[in-house]
Amino acid sequence: MVPMIARMGALLSVCMMLCQCGGTMGSGNLGGPTVEERNARIASEPTGDFYYGRRYYVEKTRFWGYLRKPREPWSRAKLVMMREDRKHNPDRLPENGPPGQAYGFDNNFEYRIRGNYTGEESYDPNSNQFLPVFMLTGYEVVDRQPGWLFRPDDRYDRFRITMVPR
Repeated sequence: MVPMIARMGALLSVCMMLCQCGGTMGSGNLGGPTVEERNARIASEPTGDFYYGRRYYVEKTRFWGYLRKPREPWSRAKLVMMREDRKHNPDRLPENGPPGQAYGFDNNFEYRIRGNYTGEESYDPNSNQFLPVFMLTGYEVVDRQPGWLFRPDDRYDRFRITMVPR
């Protein structure tokens, strides 16, 4: 009886350890530059009346992604809802379109975003967050494969929020 309890305890301990570190071990799944290269690139960015945006698509959510001011680190970025009264988001496509032609096709694309914060917040029920609203007036793609967003070990999962500023 005691050996069986000891084995179950050991098995439970191993399972708990695996569950706790499964999402953070390894090098992530987005690739990209070294931390030093990323910091140097941000430090030398052009500045102006725009933001840098990183599209972050998670199924069934309605936020657009993260925005930051030029030369600010991604850790200061804000997750936003886009207001499209003046300009549609770049991925304003059907959710059930073919690969590459569906809503969210541009996940992790980096953009130069023009517009302004409205001062309002909007509720995204699927992520259970109140997020700032940004009025989009223009955009251009900066990089289609910029790599990791916040840290080199970022892991993207299209079904749940896994990337947040740290």
